[in-house]
Amino acid sequence: MLSKELLRKKYSKLRKQKYYSIKKSFFQPLVRLLKKKIKKNNLVVGIYYPILSEVNVLKILEFKIFNKYTISLPKIKKDQIKFYEWNKTNVMEVNKYGILEPILTSNKVNPDVILIPLLSYDDKKNRLGYGKGYYDKFLNNFLKKNKDILTLGIAFSFQKYKKIPTSKHDIKLDNIITEKGIF
Repeated sequence: MLSKELLRKKYSKLRKQKYYSIKKSFFQPLVRLLKKKIKKNNLVVGIYYPILSEVNVLKILEFKIFNKYTISLPKIKKDQIKFYEWNKTNVMEVNKYGILEPILTSNKVNPDVILIPLLSYDDKKNRLGYGKGYYDKFLNNFLKKNKDILTLGIAFSFQKYKKIPTSKHDIKLDNIITEKGIF
């Protein structure tokens, strides 16, 4: 089995080589899932601002259903992420990793659904991230108080690996969304 660090290098390179621009239809299964599973009208959806050939999750904003939801983005503060309200017209700032984040004038929120980037995933819905543990820390803390959050990894199908090495701090995702659908 490859170590997490070797897997990160492998899948980072693979994603750069195989990346392609997605269509809005990539997220059609997500829309169906939200309509079926989530009956809340004031839903807060946590997304990420795509970098480094990540799947362009901003495409979800082309669906009218997302107009009625509160969209939020993570912001790194003291080596933790917190989510803040965001819309396409908000001013952003660049963090220490070169990622766009909402400025602190927006409201802090707790997502009901969170779309999470990843480098690789496996059949057991384990996720390999960039190695800083931001999402795992957030989910470990958040899930102690809020068991109802829906976690969805966003990836291309070629990012699947047979078995991601895990530690006790790693959080399994509820679902993975790829161009082939949701599992």
